[in-house]
Amino acid sequence: MRTMRTIAELRAALTEPRRAGRRIGLVPTMGSFHDGHLSLMRQARQECDEVVVSLFVNPAQFNEPEDLSRYPRNEAGDAAQAADAGVDFLFAPPVSEIYPPGFATTVSVSGITERLEGAHRGREHFDGVTTVVTKLLNVVGPDVAYFGQKDAQQALVIQRLVRDLDIPVMIEVCPTVREADGMAMSSRNRLLSPEERTRAVAISRALDRARAAVTAGERDAAKVAEQARAEMTSDGVEPEYVELVSSDTLTPVDLIDGDVLAVVAADVGATRLIDNQIITTNGRP
Repeated sequence: MRTMRTIAELRAALTEPRRAGRRIGLVPTMGSFHDGHLSLMRQARQECDEVVVSLFVNPAQFNEPEDLSRYPRNEAGDAAQAADAGVDFLFAPPVSEIYPPGFATTVSVSGITERLEGAHRGREHFDGVTTVVTKLLNVVGPDVAYFGQKDAQQALVIQRLVRDLDIPVMIEVCPTVREADGMAMSSRNRLLSPEERTRAVAISRALDRARAAVTAGERDAAKVAEQARAEMTSDGVEPEYVELVSSDTLTPVDLIDGDVLAVVAADVGATRLIDNQIITTNGRP
């Protein structure tokens, strides 16, 4: 695996593979790898001839400087894991390479960024995501880019971005990887104390309870959401939101008919966590 720090260096390295018609896969990350990240890399390795992983903690998508400074970082450990996963190129640029002096452009997606995470973190959060992803797609020029279902709203936003701007890349959204107790893997989990980690499982249990309610025949979305909320609050976790929304548009659902997306966000201690689960009316997982 080769580690690249500059755009020019990475583009030069990819010139010959692209000329030879080799299939290029990109896994955009902010580092602090866990099995969720590695599952994306393994998928890319299976499907592509060249695998690029970007490692860049993007300051533009953080609302609070403290949150940015707390975000876990371990480049040496990440590089070792990426190499073990068969990654060809690790792109780990400094902030000045992505946002050089005078940088003044923002890529913004409307319609699905104002709700849920957009409402709680601000529109600027998704503007930061879409701007950096656009840059990465332009730099790498991948045939496929891999994202995780855990960040369901982000994945939808990226799919809309690519569609609207006619960017020639396929976006592949891979399933959420979970711990043995059901908690979704996240780099932020490492910020939790042992007591907070125990309480945080209430988030995934809330999603399981929502699915169980639908499987049992409940079709009123508000009642399903209330059961999920109760599962969290009983363990001392107060959600920012618990909603059932369209899996395509993220608009709220009143009556459950077909697939819906149950979405949850909550602060556990000083750490904000999100999770989601697709629920169907026939009880399939």
